[in-house]
Amino acid sequence: MDYKFESILSLFDGMSCGQIAINRIGIKYDNYFASEIDKYAINITQKNYPNTIQLGDVTKIKSNNLPNIDLLIGGSPCQSFSNANGDGNGFEGKSGLFWEYLRLLKETQPKYFLFENVIMKKKEWEDIISNALGVTPILIDSKLVSAQRRPRLYWTNIPNVKQPDDKGILFKDILDSNSSKYELSDILKNRFKQTHIDDGTKLVIGTTVIDGKIGQRDRVYGINNKIPTLTATDYKQPKQVLVDGILRKVTPLEFERLQTLPDNYTQGISDTQRYKMIGNGWTVDVISHIFKSLIL
Repeated sequence: MDYKFESILSLFDGMSCGQIAINRIGIKYDNYFASEIDKYAINITQKNYPNTIQLGDVTKIKSNNLPNIDLLIGGSPCQSFSNANGDGNGFEGKSGLFWEYLRLLKETQPKYFLFENVIMKKKEWEDIISNALGVTPILIDSKLVSAQRRPRLYWTNIPNVKQPDDKGILFKDILDSNSSKYELSDILKNRFKQTHIDDGTKLVIGTTVIDGKIGQRDRVYGINNKIPTLTATDYKQPKQVLVDGILRKVTPLEFERLQTLPDNYTQGISDTQRYKMIGNGWTVDVISHIFKSLIL
């Protein structure tokens, strides 16, 4: 059946993964309002969805300037909540922008809402969000719909959201055929040591560290498994893979495919900004799966 929203408000919109997800399953809408401050993300959104209405800083949005909002979506910064490389400041850090999401949820009173965030360092933080939103989260791992391991919490009042079916996608299924420019330097190639056969039973199949513990940036992955969670800091050294005997970085196109974005969606800005933006984004097919509960 046809389903249509009058207006959607997306906070912390980034490159508008929510808008891709909504379009992917055919939900119509008259207005899409986006709150974002990163100029590169805004550039990519407007390139792909020129009718997006950009509102800027979330703290400056006045709900009385908006029409009726049917759907509110967003995932506030996770750095202070994260169990992996987070600063541990919780609501006192950037992750405290959750309260802006809650403010606008109360002010706009949408029919439906969706809030996303990471698995948190402290369960009490998750409980605070659950109490504030009035729902408990569902944990969905992107590995079910993509070649990326990415467990995330989703709070929503959309009914009957279940786990997506496992599509069985591995990294070998999304390879970029034009990857020669992303081969690693001779220094890193000379350091490379394979530690496991790439038979799919081991996530890490090698390392480019000289001695000691294999750090996250030193790991080499194979093509017969999933890639670990993409992050905004991957631009410093994108994840390393061994493909047909060639040691290289995961390419921006592969990053897009790992997040189930359309091919070349982020093209037009530097690779550095593409890696950061995609690492910050949502896995589109997870969001589409959640929204599908509205139309089934």
